[in-house]
Amino acid sequence: MGHHGRVHARNEVDPGPEPAAPAGGGLYPRTTSFRSRRSALSEAQRRLWERRWAQLGTEVPADGGAGPLDLTAWFGRCAPRVLEIGCGTGSATVAMAQAEPDVDVLAVEVYRRGLAQLLSGIDRAGLANIRLLRGDAVTVLHALLAPDSLTGVRVFFPDPWPKARHHKRRLLQPDVVALIAERLRPGGVLHVATDHAGYAEQIGAVGDAETRLRRVEPGRGLPISVRRPATKYEGKARDADRAVTELIWEKRQS
Repeated sequence: MGHHGRVHARNEVDPGPEPAAPAGGGLYPRTTSFRSRRSALSEAQRRLWERRWAQLGTEVPADGGAGPLDLTAWFGRCAPRVLEIGCGTGSATVAMAQAEPDVDVLAVEVYRRGLAQLLSGIDRAGLANIRLLRGDAVTVLHALLAPDSLTGVRVFFPDPWPKARHHKRRLLQPDVVALIAERLRPGGVLHVATDHAGYAEQIGAVGDAETRLRRVEPGRGLPISVRRPATKYEGKARDADRAVTELIWEKRQS
């Protein structure tokens, strides 16, 4: 998805490699590699998808489509909006949406099975404040969202692409962070979590270099929660003594 590597967060799935392809519609050229994986749904997931996807989800056109989404119509209300890039199977998405019923969440993921699991979680919890986008996160940011339209952007455990020759595949490069800053409203929050020390250092440098953002501590009064529930992946990272770094910025008031 929007990652310059695996688009989903690395919470609970680990697909194999697929050849890289250019993406970004030309405005934000980058190397993207969506990793292929089997995405067959269970019978129950398939039935739920057929019943609820048309209401709660949409495919992201490769060319960005006809312009920004009408989020007020889609959610049926006007509320603070958070974009979660790479929601994986959605366990954190559901928990955070439950904790903040007054916040609307756009969850972006490329893998159908992950979205199907998130759809199941939404259905079980009876949530009305999550919508699903299947496609490239940078296309979503560029073509489907308006400037100053987001109260928050969350990127939890993006693929670190640890080999130096693959660093260009990482999502959080200067051009994408600049695009995120443009889409955030003044006071809006970019919240990133990673267990890869090298990637954390790079993300920190890129975020700090974006003049529209300023680093903040999680204890400050922020417009959205920055308390994340632990995922299965994060538990494995901690068991392997990989420290999790939280990086939080807010958009400066203009």
